[in-house]
Amino acid sequence: MNNIDKQYQQLLKDILDYGVEKKDRTGTGTKSIFGYTIRHNMQEGFPLLTTKKMAWKTMVTELLWFLRGDTNIQFLWDNNCHIWDGDYKKSGRTDGELGPIYGKQWRRWSTYPNKNGEYESNPIDQITNLINELKTNPDSRRLMVSAWNVGELDQMVLPPCHYGFQCYVRDGKYLSLMWNQRSVDTFLGLPFNIASYALLLEILAKAVQMIPDQLIGSLGDVHLYNNHIDQAKEQLTRDSFELPRLIMNPIFLANLEHKGLDEAINGQVNFELEGYQSHPSIKAPLSN
Repeated sequence: MNNIDKQYQQLLKDILDYGVEKKDRTGTGTKSIFGYTIRHNMQEGFPLLTTKKMAWKTMVTELLWFLRGDTNIQFLWDNNCHIWDGDYKKSGRTDGELGPIYGKQWRRWSTYPNKNGEYESNPIDQITNLINELKTNPDSRRLMVSAWNVGELDQMVLPPCHYGFQCYVRDGKYLSLMWNQRSVDTFLGLPFNIASYALLLEILAKAVQMIPDQLIGSLGDVHLYNNHIDQAKEQLTRDSFELPRLIMNPIFLANLEHKGLDEAINGQVNFELEGYQSHPSIKAPLSN
């Protein structure tokens, strides 16, 4: 069963049919709607779109980069991932740093200034805290991670588009995840976001010995750039294939279970998709 491609294509159609013209910071222009929800049952397969070929390894690299707490672009370059190149070049920086973006907030959220006025004293590891809470207090309504650190937004090359996520445990063993996104590049970005949070849900579920359940996207400004309109129309003509299944490396799983997340993501990591079949990729320019 593949409902995620159908939901995604319906979203494309809704934007094309009902979207309003809006200006944006890139100068490209968009068609936009506000407020949309997508939902996927993880037992139906891994939600990597099949109506166009997706850059799976690039997406995996970025998520691992976030989970490592890394904010330097060198790790991405070393792994042939270039989705942050445009924002880095636009920033004018030459030190490889992208500022206190996702990885820093997920793993080292600053709490209060030290004697030098630096917000690095006693940082909070939100991911480790989340895993511990899932294990010890799974019915909590505070199973949340935020990347929207208002005090550090002006230091980031790009404020977080997907700014937070919340987990939910059903019957003590089924783990769901809902992410919140303020700005959604529907053609290029959203397919990545869906797959990335699905993989994060799978990793968290394995870390706490639960079963991945519902993946939910709560989306704000959902838009198509004006130079993505023709590409979206092309994707709407395509029928979907069955969804693939995610296969995790046994060494990664063993490290995750016995040594913890950090040992796992810094060790032998390999995520493969069994049975992934898709239409060809559709090229579209990235607006920065």
